[in-house]
Amino acid sequence: MTSHDLHNELESLTTEAFRPELAEIDRLPTLDIARLMNGEDTGVPAAVAARLPQIAAAIDALAERMAHGGRLVYAGAGTAGRLGVLDASECPPTFNTEPGQVAGLIAGGPEAMVTSVEGAEDSAELAQEDLDALKIRPEDTVVGVSASGRTPYAVGAVEHARSLGALTVGLSCNAHSPLAAAAEHGIEVVVGPELLTGSTRLKAGTAQKLVLNMLSTITMIRLGKTYGNLMVDVRASNAKLRARSRRIVSLATGACDEEIERALTEAGGEVKTAILIVLAGVDGPTAVRRLADSAGHLRAALGATAT
Repeated sequence: MTSHDLHNELESLTTEAFRPELAEIDRLPTLDIARLMNGEDTGVPAAVAARLPQIAAAIDALAERMAHGGRLVYAGAGTAGRLGVLDASECPPTFNTEPGQVAGLIAGGPEAMVTSVEGAEDSAELAQEDLDALKIRPEDTVVGVSASGRTPYAVGAVEHARSLGALTVGLSCNAHSPLAAAAEHGIEVVVGPELLTGSTRLKAGTAQKLVLNMLSTITMIRLGKTYGNLMVDVRASNAKLRARSRRIVSLATGACDEEIERALTEAGGEVKTAILIVLAGVDGPTAVRRLADSAGHLRAALGATAT
């Protein structure tokens, strides 16, 4: 693609549109700029809401794959890539996911999290190499993330993943994007032109973060990583999380502090196991076995016949 072609393509993108009414924004008082920016952000949830059916369909397909041992892999460049890496990195401490069960790929590798890696986002071949390094399988799901919906790295990742039989999702912020067209599940959250022309880390970034929150969180709910709205698979890796674990067991069971401590000790600190020990009146090994037989779903384990 020539520079002229790229210029014309950017001119056609909603996320890149110039807003002449904001041409004097740098001359406004700080409070007025803050009000403008806050007002811009209020429209993002509505744009996401307009795509909830597509988001829900992608989540159901994703959860089904993960229930059979699949992985969730985000792939993007720049802000989109960083958001994917961020969402992936928060799954182990929040939902006690296995290493690599949720992964984030960013064009240019880890260095690109903090510095610009020139040309990386323009390489579909680099995306293929990164996915091949993960040995993508048909059970896996690859989510390409790109504000413009045309980033070669994200589009290339989705195209390659689909050729390998993996489930594919394309998340962008422009309508009729190549990324959505390449994926089985296209999610186009159109938030409109940005406050600062070309800075898609603003509304577009916020929209992508909201959707990624939904993809990972609701998938984990479907996989039994929660009990009601309690994070029963939380990994108690520090003092704050240990205190949170005790509180979650308390909220789920209503047990006294002594009983909670005994259950957590017998469960080796595993919140879900401790809750089952208290509510079902079973010992630790039995609780572990019942959870295994119920694929980790606490409600199902509670309804199982005691053995």
